[in-house]
Amino acid sequence: MNSLDLKNQIAKLESLNDQLNTELSYVDKLLKQLGFDEGLISLKTAALEVLENPQSDVATYN
Repeated sequence: MNSLDLKNQIAKLESLNDQLNTELSYVDKLLKQLGFDEGLISLKTAALEVLENPQSDVATYN
């Protein structure tokens, strides 16, 4: 790859990174509106608790 190719690749990756950060921020905001006080952090914690609790109906709902 030459210098121009690398610069183009960096620009694409920066754009993708911006899009993903925007989407994560939006999902985090939605989760907070739904009652997850810390957004994604709260959702991840809740999901792990469900998966770690074998008696949970949700964990066996696959």
